[in-house]
Amino acid sequence: MGVATYVVSVVRIVRSPITGVTGTLLVSGLLIVILAIAVQGAFATRAGISDTFARQSRMQQAQIALEDLLRLQIDEEDSVRGYSLTRDPFYKLQYAAALATFDRREWDVGLALRAEHLPERTLEEYSNLQATWRSTIARTLLANPGQPLAEIDKENKVFSDFENRTAQAVRFELAQTSAKLAESTQRQVDRTLLVRAFWLAMFGLLAIVFNVYRSRLNRALEEERTTTEILQRAFRSEHVPLPRCEIGSAYLSASSQLAVGGDVFDVYRLSDSLALVFIADVSGKGVDAAVLTAFIKFTIRGIALRRRDPGAMLAEFNTAFAQTVENPYLFVSMFIGVLDLDSFQLRYASAGHDSAFVRRASGMQRLAVTGPVLGVMEEPFETKVVNLEGGDTLVLATDGLTEARTPSGEQLSEEGAMKLIAASSVQPQQLANELAARIKTLGGNQTRDDLAILAIRIHEPEARREAM
Repeated sequence: MGVATYVVSVVRIVRSPITGVTGTLLVSGLLIVILAIAVQGAFATRAGISDTFARQSRMQQAQIALEDLLRLQIDEEDSVRGYSLTRDPFYKLQYAAALATFDRREWDVGLALRAEHLPERTLEEYSNLQATWRSTIARTLLANPGQPLAEIDKENKVFSDFENRTAQAVRFELAQTSAKLAESTQRQVDRTLLVRAFWLAMFGLLAIVFNVYRSRLNRALEEERTTTEILQRAFRSEHVPLPRCEIGSAYLSASSQLAVGGDVFDVYRLSDSLALVFIADVSGKGVDAAVLTAFIKFTIRGIALRRRDPGAMLAEFNTAFAQTVENPYLFVSMFIGVLDLDSFQLRYASAGHDSAFVRRASGMQRLAVTGPVLGVMEEPFETKVVNLEGGDTLVLATDGLTEARTPSGEQLSEEGAMKLIAASSVQPQQLANELAARIKTLGGNQTRDDLAILAIRIHEPEARREAM
């Protein structure tokens, strides 16, 4: 007998002369049976969705690990080239670190492929290509750094092209599997909601149970998506520790459903005594703008390994950006600084990036723009020098700070931004968090534009700190 037939039969019994206790018991019995069916179905559905979530999470982790492999491949190539050009042992250590991390992340991708019974042949081809590159090119240059690079660059380009194509095949496998799992999850969710809607229509007493379960399911989906977005954001914008410095950062996306955007910053050690500091803002918002941030980040790193003049870095990147990005409406504002970690002299150049400040004990200083935005015209970029002292804080932000609007509708502007920075905490991370929170509050808990904040504070001399 079907469920519908069973319900009709019970209704007929209730409408019969058998009333009172008997009818109440029959209806209560029906509700208990339906509740038991609903609970059993809920647990079965939850188990199926949890398993699909676990597999989808594994695929997402593998996708992140694969992107890490590509980043580490670039790090290995940059380290070998940096050592060949400078003979600085720092690059040998950097190469060894990238090598060890590469092997671990390769294992993570392979583990995910095996768990999903996906072919590992393409990943093995990628690994073999990287191993061949290490033995034929990297080992040669590390052992004999004085060799001419022209022919080796050609071979390196061939290897990179093959590796990228192979990695693209692995990426396609992972993305396809992840998409299928997402579709499976959606089908399970849709089926569950339809079943619940049916029981809710017939038995109002089950509404609370179904709504609670649906809320938990939606929270699980949101937590899964947020976790992945946070990991992707960490990959794009990061900073490494610097001696005698303290660093803080914050990021807000204008897209409420995303944790990513078109702003990117980076703090990267070029050598024991030099560090690259940069922040950039791509026109536009959301995923389309975020796609360019990885290109910007690693292109700037590659240029910085060959050049030390920020103005020359911007000029070279401007040429590369125009030749690589086909969209004529895209442009980038960028601030690049090379910080001497011994003297704390900052040599910088700014391509239309006006949100760069130094907070000193004597007051605020705004670092001037030294050239136009990138991707618009071919113009020279001037390099300027600013000397930082103990207790000074370099604050870099994107235009989500200066273009934030007050409750009256006026833009905050550089002057307003400097007032906020001057009134914020001395600690860089707290300073970045306070600025981000203030901008979010001004916008009514929303942001009109992506916002990235990077703060670097120079430690005060020991004698001065002890005196305080």
